Amino acid sequence: MKVKEENVARATAEATAEAKTDTTKAEEATEETAKERRTGRDRRVPTEKTRIVIVDTHTLFRRGVRNILDLEADMTVVGEAGSGREAIAVVEELTPDVVLMDLALPAPNGIETTQRIKRELPHTGVIVLAGGDDEDQLFDAIRAGAAAYVLKDIDPTDLVAIIRRVRAGEYLINDKVFSRPAVASRVLKEFRELAVYGSDAQPIFAPLSPREVEILDNIAQGMTNKQVAYTLGISEQTVKNHMSSILRKLSVNDRTQAVVYAMRQGWIKLPED
Repeated sequence: MKVKEENVARATAEATAEAKTDTTKAEEATEETAKERRTGRDRRVPTEKTRIVIVDTHTLFRRGVRNILDLEADMTVVGEAGSGREAIAVVEELTPDVVLMDLALPAPNGIETTQRIKRELPHTGVIVLAGGDDEDQLFDAIRAGAAAYVLKDIDPTDLVAIIRRVRAGEYLINDKVFSRPAVASRVLKEFRELAVYGSDAQPIFAPLSPREVEILDNIAQGMTNKQVAYTLGISEQTVKNHMSSILRKLSVNDRTQAVVYAMRQGWIKLPED
């Protein structure tokens, strides 16, 4: 009888310890999730389906897009929203990979909502949906952090392809912006102001940070990673980390391609003789 009581007591103690461990793990997981949200760390798992939220004032449009995307095996629509405020709440709760954003939302409009989403969840790609081809809206979209700017009459096949590319981290809005000289000059002007005035300049969202542009600029002059590190007063490993980020953001394979791309976009100057 004594042995049996001891076994019961031991089993009870073990069960209690396991319960405490599970509770601790759950608390740690909750804390880690909150920390990831605050730091903006990428929580996406590449092997999972692309999780999408559709934001548009018209229910019929949202349902139509959902029906199209539901046909794709690698995509799932996890939520919808009909206003900017609703979109912010839904996106912050569901943390999707991609958001399809109607520009014609009532206040807060599509641009303002995109800015808020990119500030809270920088790894979520936003594709803005415009009713017409407007250069002012295009400029505002790139400043807000949109990854792509498409018209609402886009072919469904093209929309699906764009979603996949944005999910992969591409900023398709670049080519559209820099194919418009007037918009490109405004963007470049803000880049230059950012370089000169720093935090006092009007903010502009772009795929590359000012530091990454600075590093590419030095590499374009023929510098090695070690020379760039010495010039900028940072470690060589930091330069390598920035280069990895640059290659990923621009979807190129090596530093030469990155330099050529940045020069073509006008982000960096040509090497001096």
